[in-house]
Amino acid sequence: MTTRIAFQGELGSYSHQACAEARPDHVPVACKTFEEAIEAVKSGAADLAMLPVENSTYGRVADIHSLLPQSGLHIIEEHFVRVRISLMALPGVTLDEVEKVRAHLVLVPQARAFLREHGIRSETAADSAGAAAELAKSGDRRSGVLASALAAEIYGLEVLASDVEDHGHNTTRFLLMSPEIDESERGDHGMLTTFVFEVRNIPAALYKAMGGFATNGVNMTKLESYMKNGSFTATQFYADIEGHPEDPAVARALDELRYFTSYLEILGVYPADARRH
Repeated sequence: MTTRIAFQGELGSYSHQACAEARPDHVPVACKTFEEAIEAVKSGAADLAMLPVENSTYGRVADIHSLLPQSGLHIIEEHFVRVRISLMALPGVTLDEVEKVRAHLVLVPQARAFLREHGIRSETAADSAGAAAELAKSGDRRSGVLASALAAEIYGLEVLASDVEDHGHNTTRFLLMSPEIDESERGDHGMLTTFVFEVRNIPAALYKAMGGFATNGVNMTKLESYMKNGSFTATQFYADIEGHPEDPAVARALDELRYFTSYLEILGVYPADARRH
């Protein structure tokens, strides 16, 4: 039976790379939007979805945290992808022939020093992998693309330079989403629990809700707030903590949190990726 994994973007994107690394035996399903990737799993067109949630350079991926609670899916794994940027062109083209490159607007600034050194101008594209696909069809020998090496492989382009990014730390964190939650697994590098909540409308509710994690020694690695339904007063919080809900300290902290919240939903309990540390 064929197992499929959905992602947002074109074949050859960094989301596709995450799928290929985490589930090399799954068939990738490219989707135009995050919503389509989620719906692919809910409809049965895909078994899993790979969604980016944050980047070490650019922070939170817009809108993704508000989509997760409504998705009906659960986090079963995290996966980190080091964003390595390759400059690619048509086969036979040399680096000194390339006059301009196209790439997604977040990739261009990351390779600014390399482009300046080689006198190459840049243009933004909606999608780097999509730009690679377009270049392969164009026959344009004066243009290149900044994208993943996977994109060059898929579209028959030639990598002229690898790792052209200015800094070597750029990493994107992805979450692997499934229709079923699985709390049975235990990871070699620890566990993470992700949840969303809304505090009760009482003074210092958030401060009191967070107190249970501090007093029980539970490390909270992420806490972010965002508006719910466009309201300036209805704020929802997204949190990652280290540990499993069955751990005594985590169980006590969550019990205390429930007392000060009007809504609490666990989105996933999953092993920490070794690269997190």
